[in-house]
Amino acid sequence: MKEIYTALYPNEQVATNVGDYSFSHSTKLPKHITDHHAWGVETQERSNYMISPLQAQFQVWLAKAVGAKRVLEIGTFIGFSTMGWSEAVSTNGHVTALEFSPEYAQIAEEAFAKNSITNIEVIVGDARESIKKLSTTIPQPYDLIFIDADKTSYPTYLSQILEYSPPNSTSVRLLRQGGIIVADNILRRGLVADPSDANPQAAKERERTWRADDMDALHKFNDMMVESARLETFLMPMFDGLGCGRLVD
Repeated sequence: MKEIYTALYPNEQVATNVGDYSFSHSTKLPKHITDHHAWGVETQERSNYMISPLQAQFQVWLAKAVGAKRVLEIGTFIGFSTMGWSEAVSTNGHVTALEFSPEYAQIAEEAFAKNSITNIEVIVGDARESIKKLSTTIPQPYDLIFIDADKTSYPTYLSQILEYSPPNSTSVRLLRQGGIIVADNILRRGLVADPSDANPQAAKERERTWRADDMDALHKFNDMMVESARLETFLMPMFDGLGCGRLVD
């Protein structure tokens, strides 16, 4: 197809069937990871904070494809996506998980302990402060950074990643040269690209939770990504919009 405007699926039934088909034809996640997702859906009021199992499959594949051994996750929730990163980097890798909520962090840590996962470190608190501290204390840079936290802070997180990963630096940097940035929810049900009434989500979300400052921050983040001379980017119009960047310097 030469067009970039192709409608992916004609209706919800086809979209569901394509999603299920894709999931079944991608490398399976370990059972303890899919079980944790199912538990989260059943028990957590805000289970929509989790990524989908299909997105987890993609992220595990991506981390393995780039040979990531050190991953920083900004926004952990109950630890589902974190388990995926843990699987991707293997037992000799390391995942640093940042979570603002002590309650969610505890749930995640209990799940890790239950499944004998030992390569994840959870840091509780304001991620902006945690990132600043990590930039001077980590033994070596991260290979991949995943952003899935409060949307209003996305531009700040990106600014910090770039600031604390200076080019040609002899000191420790946050993200290595050639390292990957992955950011979730950057299209917000397509509303970032098209908030008009042509988007069926527009009327629904005006009555619910998408805040104007969230949308402004996502617009700013997306512009910062593509306009940075230090990044090569690809915005994947799947899931809830997945922004990918490679730090080229």
